[in-house]
Amino acid sequence: MHILSFPEAATPAELLLQVRDLQQEAWPSPTPGNGRFNHDPALLPMSMLLVDDGTVLAALDILSKEITHADRRYQAAGLSTVVARKAVRGRGHGRHLVAAAHAAMAEAGFDIGLFTCDRPLQRFYESAGWQPLPGTVLIGGTPETPFPSDRPGFDKVTMADFFSVESKENRLSFHHSRIELYPGEIDKLW
Repeated sequence: MHILSFPEAATPAELLLQVRDLQQEAWPSPTPGNGRFNHDPALLPMSMLLVDDGTVLAALDILSKEITHADRRYQAAGLSTVVARKAVRGRGHGRHLVAAAHAAMAEAGFDIGLFTCDRPLQRFYESAGWQPLPGTVLIGGTPETPFPSDRPGFDKVTMADFFSVESKENRLSFHHSRIELYPGEIDKLW
């Protein structure tokens, strides 16, 4: 078993097809996307895959952009489309990949890792090194069409970790706040 990383646009077709099948398995859609890419290229999507003998066991994407929060700029990255093969769930593959993504973000020099998850998944992400941000809401979409993580019908938790000295020093400014992520119309909330 090993972890492979590619810019989304450079993911080999045979692996990308498996990832799309896993995503369809996790989030069935009557009209699955036919496009090669899931994400806005402006967010520099990086795909991470846990592969065993040519079979993708788990996959996720790391998206990134600069954000401004409390009058400071940060290089932020977040997890998106985290999925594990249904037949092998419960064996730690997803946690292993999410922990590897956490380490990769820290090593890449991001100031902060930041994303939302469904409330029942909070412990899963905590077990892979992430921490909940109490009372924090991510505002996705665009400034003209915001998509907040506390919208009706959502039960989201904001997860994060602070990698740079500056973000660690200012960590409390992220608690009980509304963070203007604004990743765009394609990736409303990464």
